[in-house]
Amino acid sequence: MPGIRKARLIWAAGAFVALVLSAWPAGATSRIKDLANIEGVRQNQLIGYGLVVGLNGTGDTLNNIPFTKQSLQAMLERMGVNIRGATIRTGNVAAVMVTGNLPAFGTQGTRMDVTVSALGDAKNLTGGTLLVTPLLGADGNVYAVAQGSVAISGFQAEGDAAKIVRGVPTVGRIANGAIIEREIEFALNRLPNVRLALRNADFTTAKRIAAAVNDFLGVKTAEPIDPSTVQLSIPSEFKGNVVAFLTEIEQLQVDPDLAARIVIDERSGVIVMGRDVRVSTVAVAQGNLTVTISESPQVSQPNPFSRGRTVVTPRTNVGVVEDGKKLAVVKDGVSLQQLVDGLNGLGIGPRDMISILQAIKAAGAIQADIEVM
Repeated sequence: MPGIRKARLIWAAGAFVALVLSAWPAGATSRIKDLANIEGVRQNQLIGYGLVVGLNGTGDTLNNIPFTKQSLQAMLERMGVNIRGATIRTGNVAAVMVTGNLPAFGTQGTRMDVTVSALGDAKNLTGGTLLVTPLLGADGNVYAVAQGSVAISGFQAEGDAAKIVRGVPTVGRIANGAIIEREIEFALNRLPNVRLALRNADFTTAKRIAAAVNDFLGVKTAEPIDPSTVQLSIPSEFKGNVVAFLTEIEQLQVDPDLAARIVIDERSGVIVMGRDVRVSTVAVAQGNLTVTISESPQVSQPNPFSRGRTVVTPRTNVGVVEDGKKLAVVKDGVSLQQLVDGLNGLGIGPRDMISILQAIKAAGAIQADIEVM
């Protein structure tokens, strides 16, 4: 009897584990917060033109860069200094473009980071200070003002006969270097509907997001409009408090679906395959033809005290080596891991693998899109 009871307990435990494993999601789930953006909650790009001063002779050459000279003259005239007609030979000033992203719901007085990039022939911005620079939006309005010391990650050192450069010394960053002066009006809490914009458009993912939201709230408030948009109707209990509603929604877990795709970067030889890539039955063979030509000339000299002359006799060796791989059969419906293992088993490098994948696609044996970057 104790043995039978023990066997029943083991069987019950095994059945429970099997039930739990079967209920556990097979794919990797992600939060809605990581799959979609909330429409209207976004950054805005800003740009401005300014001057960096205080450089140690590494700024723009004023005779070669007229806009730097004009900007310097205009700035000094605003300061009450008239240098019209005077010769300026300073090398401590550089014209720069200042860029930054205005954060969503940025309020007046808060700060943001900016990037400073040389516009002329300045060699280095190390030690420079950006003067007051208005940052404009696409509508032409000033939304922030930047100023501060420029931090450079690269450096440059040179002598009379050699020079070394690390990084990009003509591009720098000013942390919290701009002050927001104008806010962008967006009444989020007054919206009757909110739309989620998927970062990777997909019909299945949009439907799963809508289903997860409806199951969580118990009512149908989410509806997929297209592969990249899910519209949410604000429930009555969250009217006037959209932030609380979105806080609850963005934490829901969804298993995203991805299209079978192969991305190839021919310049670097990088290949990225999706997990759903499948291959039909196909035979693959790969071989390399190597032709080697070596020159080993010999010198023929005459005997001593003879009337002959020294002659160079050419000698050429030509060799041909054909490194042929055996024909391998890739079976129907193999997974991504099996495909990679099979191609690696042939001893194929990334460059040859790119050609093979494109050839398999041309043969119609790959059920995936190939995107060449």
